[in-house]
Amino acid sequence: MKLKLRLWISILVFAAFLCVRPFEAQIGGEIRRLPFLATMYATTGTTKSGLETQPGTVAADTSVLPLGTKIRVTNAGPYSGIYTVTDTGSKVRGHHIDIFMPSWHRAKEFGRKVVQVTVLKWGDWGNGKKS
Repeated sequence: MKLKLRLWISILVFAAFLCVRPFEAQIGGEIRRLPFLATMYATTGTTKSGLETQPGTVAADTSVLPLGTKIRVTNAGPYSGIYTVTDTGSKVRGHHIDIFMPSWHRAKEFGRKVVQVTVLKWGDWGNGKKS
């Protein structure tokens, strides 16, 4: 019983932490890394920004990371690096990023990981295509 309670408390704390807006992470002009849930997708096509899917791009909740935002992802193993938010996703909410990977097999192997995200440059907070 105590184990179930601890599990639920851990889930609630993690979920609450994911709801923090990224601009609240900026304290005194200093931006710190925040944990995000990372998944991968391999669907090709046109992104919300109007660009084609390609390596180096991610989908994110635009109320957290607007289109055009450049981020550094760490703790993602060989997929750590610099990415640009170019897309959204119906299941990408809060502190969750979906990294584009052209290989469905590699995307599936990646699964779900908690990674660290640092905003390098903010994108446009507007809701349309980036001009």
